[in-house]
Amino acid sequence: MEPSGTLAGLDILVVEDDNDTRCFITTVLEMDGAKVIAVISADAARQVLSELQPDVLISDIGLPGEDGYTFIRKIRALNPKNGGRVPAIALTAYADSEDRIRALEGGFDTHVSKPVDPEELVEIVASLVASCNW
Repeated sequence: MEPSGTLAGLDILVVEDDNDTRCFITTVLEMDGAKVIAVISADAARQVLSELQPDVLISDIGLPGEDGYTFIRKIRALNPKNGGRVPAIALTAYADSEDRIRALEGGFDTHVSKPVDPEELVEIVASLVASCNW
Protein backbone atom coordinates (compact mmCIF):
# COMPACT_ATOMS: atom_id res chain seq x y z
CA MET A 1 0.00 0.00 0.00
CA GLU A 2 1.34 3.39 -1.01
CA PRO A 3 0.54 6.00 1.67
CA SER A 4 -1.55 8.81 0.24
CA GLY A 5 -1.08 11.25 3.11
CA THR A 6 -4.86 11.77 3.09
CA LEU A 7 -4.99 11.51 6.88
CA ALA A 8 -2.13 13.94 7.57
CA GLY A 9 -2.86 16.12 10.58
CA LEU A 10 -5.74 14.02 11.90
CA ASP A 11 -5.87 12.81 15.50
CA ILE A 12 -7.52 9.39 15.66
CA LEU A 13 -8.54 7.46 18.77
CA VAL A 14 -8.55 3.68 18.25
CA VAL A 15 -10.29 1.42 20.79
CA GLU A 16 -9.41 -2.23 20.17
CA ASP A 17 -8.66 -4.96 22.71
CA ASP A 18 -6.87 -7.32 20.29
CA ASN A 19 -3.15 -6.46 20.23
CA ASP A 20 -2.52 -7.53 16.63
CA THR A 21 -5.53 -5.69 15.26
CA ARG A 22 -4.76 -2.57 17.32
CA CYS A 23 -1.15 -2.52 16.07
CA PHE A 24 -2.22 -3.14 12.46
CA ILE A 25 -4.81 -0.33 12.45
CA THR A 26 -2.42 2.07 14.19
CA THR A 27 0.32 1.33 11.64
CA VAL A 28 -2.01 1.75 8.65
CA LEU A 29 -3.32 5.09 9.92
CA GLU A 30 0.11 6.42 10.95
CA MET A 31 1.62 5.45 7.59
CA ASP A 32 -0.97 7.70 6.02
CA GLY A 33 -0.07 10.64 8.24
CA ALA A 34 -2.51 10.39 11.14
CA LYS A 35 -1.54 10.73 14.78
CA VAL A 36 -3.02 7.74 16.60
CA ILE A 37 -3.78 7.10 20.25
CA ALA A 38 -4.67 3.43 20.70
CA VAL A 39 -6.31 2.06 23.85
CA ILE A 40 -7.68 -1.34 24.83
CA SER A 41 -10.97 -0.48 26.57
CA ALA A 42 -13.95 1.85 26.63
CA ASP A 43 -12.85 3.16 30.04
CA ALA A 44 -9.40 4.04 28.73
CA ALA A 45 -10.96 5.71 25.69
CA ARG A 46 -13.20 7.91 27.85
CA GLN A 47 -10.18 9.00 29.88
CA VAL A 48 -8.36 10.33 26.82
CA LEU A 49 -11.37 11.46 24.75
CA SER A 50 -11.95 14.89 26.29
CA GLU A 51 -8.22 15.66 26.49
CA LEU A 52 -7.38 14.47 22.99
CA GLN A 53 -10.50 15.77 21.18
CA PRO A 54 -9.84 13.35 18.30
CA ASP A 55 -10.98 14.04 14.76
CA VAL A 56 -12.16 10.43 14.45
CA LEU A 57 -12.95 7.55 16.81
CA ILE A 58 -12.56 3.96 15.63
CA SER A 59 -13.96 1.45 18.09
CA ASP A 60 -14.25 -2.31 18.14
CA ILE A 61 -17.74 -3.54 19.02
CA GLY A 62 -16.62 -6.65 20.92
CA LEU A 63 -14.80 -4.95 23.78
CA PRO A 64 -14.37 -6.60 27.19
CA GLY A 65 -16.45 -5.18 30.02
CA GLU A 66 -18.40 -2.64 28.00
CA ASP A 67 -19.22 -3.33 24.37
CA GLY A 68 -18.92 -0.78 21.58
CA TYR A 69 -22.68 -0.16 21.45
CA THR A 70 -22.81 0.87 25.11
CA PHE A 71 -19.60 2.86 24.72
CA ILE A 72 -20.87 4.92 21.75
CA ARG A 73 -24.20 5.63 23.48
CA LYS A 74 -22.26 7.08 26.42
CA ILE A 75 -20.06 9.12 24.07
CA ARG A 76 -23.09 10.50 22.19
CA ALA A 77 -24.59 11.59 25.54
CA LEU A 78 -21.58 13.86 26.16
CA ASN A 79 -21.49 17.56 25.41
CA PRO A 80 -19.99 18.14 21.91
CA LYS A 81 -17.01 19.99 23.39
CA ASN A 82 -16.26 16.87 25.46
CA GLY A 83 -16.25 14.65 22.39
CA GLY A 84 -19.96 13.87 22.10
CA ARG A 85 -20.08 14.48 18.34
CA VAL A 86 -16.78 12.88 17.34
CA PRO A 87 -17.15 11.06 14.00
CA ALA A 88 -17.14 7.37 14.91
CA ILE A 89 -16.43 4.17 13.01
CA ALA A 90 -17.59 0.80 14.35
CA LEU A 91 -15.06 -1.96 13.79
CA THR A 92 -16.44 -5.45 14.00
CA ALA A 93 -16.12 -9.05 12.96
CA TYR A 94 -19.92 -9.09 12.80
CA ALA A 95 -20.50 -7.88 9.28
CA ASP A 96 -24.07 -8.66 8.27
CA SER A 97 -26.58 -5.91 7.53
CA GLU A 98 -28.32 -6.34 10.90
CA ASP A 99 -25.04 -5.61 12.72
CA ARG A 100 -24.37 -2.63 10.46
CA ILE A 101 -27.84 -1.20 11.19
CA ARG A 102 -27.39 -1.77 14.93
CA ALA A 103 -24.03 0.08 14.84
CA LEU A 104 -25.52 3.03 12.94
CA GLU A 105 -28.60 3.19 15.17
CA GLY A 106 -26.35 2.98 18.22
CA GLY A 107 -24.56 6.19 17.27
CA PHE A 108 -21.70 5.20 14.98
CA ASP A 109 -21.40 7.11 11.71
CA THR A 110 -20.19 4.15 9.70
CA HIS A 111 -19.15 0.52 9.99
CA VAL A 112 -16.06 -1.44 8.90
CA SER A 113 -15.83 -5.20 9.07
CA LYS A 114 -12.79 -7.23 10.06
CA PRO A 115 -10.44 -8.22 8.60
CA VAL A 116 -9.80 -4.62 7.65
CA ASP A 117 -8.46 -3.75 4.22
CA PRO A 118 -5.82 -0.98 4.74
CA GLU A 119 -6.79 1.11 1.73
CA GLU A 120 -10.49 0.79 2.54
CA LEU A 121 -9.86 1.92 6.12
CA VAL A 122 -7.97 5.03 4.99
CA GLU A 123 -10.69 5.79 2.44
CA ILE A 124 -13.48 5.41 5.01
CA VAL A 125 -11.73 7.64 7.55
CA ALA A 126 -11.00 10.30 4.90
CA SER A 127 -14.55 10.31 3.55
CA LEU A 128 -16.04 10.46 7.06
CA VAL A 129 -13.88 13.49 7.91
CA ALA A 130 -14.74 15.13 4.57
CA SER A 131 -18.46 14.69 5.22
CA CYS A 132 -18.36 16.34 8.65
CA ASN A 133 -19.55 19.92 8.87
CA TRP A 134 -17.05 21.49 11.22
